[in-house]
Amino acid sequence: MAVAKLTSKGQLVIPQAIRQHLHLQQGDSVDFIIQDDGEVVVRPATRDVRDLKNILPKPKKAVSLEEMDRAVREGAGKAL
Repeated sequence: MAVAKLTSKGQLVIPQAIRQHLHLQQGDSVDFIIQDDGEVVVRPATRDVRDLKNILPKPKKAVSLEEMDRAVREGAGKAL
């Protein structure tokens, strides 16, 4: 079990084994999530952009740039 000690400034050093397991690098951020049962989960707040591949469904048909421009203009007109 990895252990970290809280400093007087409220800082923790994440043990090397945990940093390696979470693939954390210098400058990365972590999320602290409090579960309903009170357990705290620590997870990386950064994601590799490649992890986002295929999260959205593919469009049913290709759309031209002109169609996209028209949709943006129409949407902008409704927002006013």
